[in-house]
Amino acid sequence: MTTTSQLGGAENNTAAPHVPRILIADDQPHILDALELLLEPEAFVLERASSPAMVIEAMQSGTYDALLVDLNYTRDTTSGKEGLDLLTQIKALDSHVPVIVMTAWANVEVAVEAMRRGARDFIPKPWDNARLLTVLRTQIDLHHAVRRAYQLEAENRILRGQNLPDLIATAAAMQPVLSTITRIGPSDANVLITGEHGTGKEIVAQMLHGLSQRATRSLVAVNTGALPEGTFESELFGHVKGAFTDARTERIGRFELADGGTLFLDEIANVPMRQQAKLLRVLETGEMERVGSSKTRRVNVRVLSATNADLHVEVEQGRFRGDLLFRLNTVEIHLPPLRERREDIPLLAAHFLNRYASRYRKQMDGINPAALQVMLQHPWPGNVRELDHTIERAVLMARGPVIETSDLGLNQARASSQTLEDMSLESVESILIRKALTRANGNVSQAAEALGLSRGALYRRMEKYGI
Repeated sequence: MTTTSQLGGAENNTAAPHVPRILIADDQPHILDALELLLEPEAFVLERASSPAMVIEAMQSGTYDALLVDLNYTRDTTSGKEGLDLLTQIKALDSHVPVIVMTAWANVEVAVEAMRRGARDFIPKPWDNARLLTVLRTQIDLHHAVRRAYQLEAENRILRGQNLPDLIATAAAMQPVLSTITRIGPSDANVLITGEHGTGKEIVAQMLHGLSQRATRSLVAVNTGALPEGTFESELFGHVKGAFTDARTERIGRFELADGGTLFLDEIANVPMRQQAKLLRVLETGEMERVGSSKTRRVNVRVLSATNADLHVEVEQGRFRGDLLFRLNTVEIHLPPLRERREDIPLLAAHFLNRYASRYRKQMDGINPAALQVMLQHPWPGNVRELDHTIERAVLMARGPVIETSDLGLNQARASSQTLEDMSLESVESILIRKALTRANGNVSQAAEALGLSRGALYRRMEKYGI
């Protein structure tokens, strides 16, 4: 890995101490009042929930250091089943947060089942104040220690480059990105990665996966924008033999392939509205069926998604579901375009130069300063990907050991525009696409609209021309 970033080291010792946030859940108000009387003087910040639905809503909108959750609610006041189902949902949303369960009908079977589903401890009602406080503090301290250990390991792995992709990021604009990657990489949080086409969203997804506890399992990537609507479900969820005309054999979908690992959904904004509901269900419940099957399968997948579109605008205009966006962006990472991190261009260019000199077995000693100046001034509508392709072409075209300005081909479009009649249709199309992207500041949706193309059609042409 070629990471040359400056990562934050130890936390600031002068920072204010962290005040633990605890979510307490019970359908009896006097129980919640009693917990507040006990816990608030102990310097805990408390939030209340009186139903399983309120717990899930709170989990979706905030983070907690611990949960203290009753197992019995009004629908079923004795068996603990409703609380156990809630526990399963909580762990699906955040597998690391410590959950301590309570019930007035304590028995060994319920306690064992609660622990099996991920509870850290079990408190019978009426509780012993000293024991409850001890259990709570112990679990919070352990949670913080484990979380900090994961973060330190993430920082160390970034510095060592262990099993991680190349990420060159010294520009100030990239430091928030690196900080967020370090903090959330070890978690199971769903992450939405945004940024213009070619800014390196897939590289960030690979880093997040590589820093997680899922790193030993698969990272399955799928370009949802390139999936025809007719095969979308089959690609993501699989199908059984005979499910449709061409289903001659059984097929495993991408969600099942990524079970225990990470699924990267690229170009998520292109998912048709009709399919968004089916995607939402898997994210909410972890359950899915293969096409043509009534058998429900459970999958444990961390979902990373990416888009160059503004999904908030897409939601406002009715093209994207707001509840799906809510599920996808537990954390959002925005990648700045290359024109906003020009300090990284020399390092990126040198990195790509070494890569392609090795691939094509050419002796390359560097880049002419004049050529480097041209690159620093270029608008790079295709961002890092365009720079990558430019250096690859330059290595192939170079007559000597140093990349010259003429090898880059960055002024080719300007020079050729005077002789359109001598150009091929592909060359003209490539130039028009580059100009449209430049005018749209790299926004593919705006460029596609200006060219009279669908977003998917423009993506296919960009891939064809290496833009």
